[in-house]
Amino acid sequence: MKLFVFPRWANKTRQLAGIALGVTPLYLIGLVWYGASPKTTDVGYMPKQPVPYSHALHAGQLGIDCRYCHNTVEKAAVAAIPPAATCMNCHSKIHTKSPALEPIRESYETGKPVAWVKVHDLPDYAYFNHSAHVVRGVGCVSCHDRVDQMQEVYQAKPLSMGWCLDCHRNPDPNLRPPSEVTNMGWTAPGDPAEFGKTLRETNHIAPPTDCSTCHR
Repeated sequence: MKLFVFPRWANKTRQLAGIALGVTPLYLIGLVWYGASPKTTDVGYMPKQPVPYSHALHAGQLGIDCRYCHNTVEKAAVAAIPPAATCMNCHSKIHTKSPALEPIRESYETGKPVAWVKVHDLPDYAYFNHSAHVVRGVGCVSCHDRVDQMQEVYQAKPLSMGWCLDCHRNPDPNLRPPSEVTNMGWTAPGDPAEFGKTLRETNHIAPPTDCSTCHR
């Protein structure tokens, strides 16, 4: 008479353990790769701002040029955040009593800047120069997407190292005449890549891909 200590399905324990040991590392690698990717962690980031500023209204409906507020993009590494005085150029006459604009009025009166929350925040170890891109014809929309259609600004692109390198290796589709960099609705005549190639060759644009370009 045979005495069965374990049920019959226990005979498959070794096979099941082998499958688990083989699949688990792949699953964990995939989980970390996807979970830690900027496409997962950064794209869609939309912090709450102290003032409900609508780019869709100002840049879209009213057609205010990006450079009116971010007036350093063509000459400095950082795109300046406008002071309250810039806002008050209009809002000293428009919506002068709006409760939503109280932080702007307070900032204008006291000189204390509005506590805006940065949306596109690159790591400190990564160097990026706005002017180097803008003056060569890389449009705002290439990195920030259609901000002129955003009620609240959010990060639409991953801004990862790989994403930046893809553009540096093949900038043609993202190039436009420098006069059109802030025109969100601009489209290239014909094939964007061919048009960009012409601009790249004419203007001698050669984006570097060595490490020291961004890590200084």
